[in-house]
Amino acid sequence: MNAPLSLERHTNGHYCLSGELDRDTVPPFWTNRANWLPEGETVTLDLSALQRVDSAGMAMLLHLQQLLNENQQSLTLCNVPEQLRVLLKLSNVESLFADAP
Repeated sequence: MNAPLSLERHTNGHYCLSGELDRDTVPPFWTNRANWLPEGETVTLDLSALQRVDSAGMAMLLHLQQLLNENQQSLTLCNVPEQLRVLLKLSNVESLFADAP
């Protein structure tokens, strides 16, 4: 059973994504994006609470970044799990995401 995927809002454009970001959790989560879509000019997404990430999760993050860019927002990832770093590197898209300092 997958751990539910959730997005917790903090202050000043900081959000924490937790649970499993995979092919089972991404479709319903993305379908309901109007309920959780980050607000603010700069969005920082903390991924430290993710338990698992697969290519569907990576694709969702790419779509999120594209959507935010279309709205003149920027996305910064922090505490990126090694599993996701490997996927980003293998897909040659790691340069598309800014890492938080």
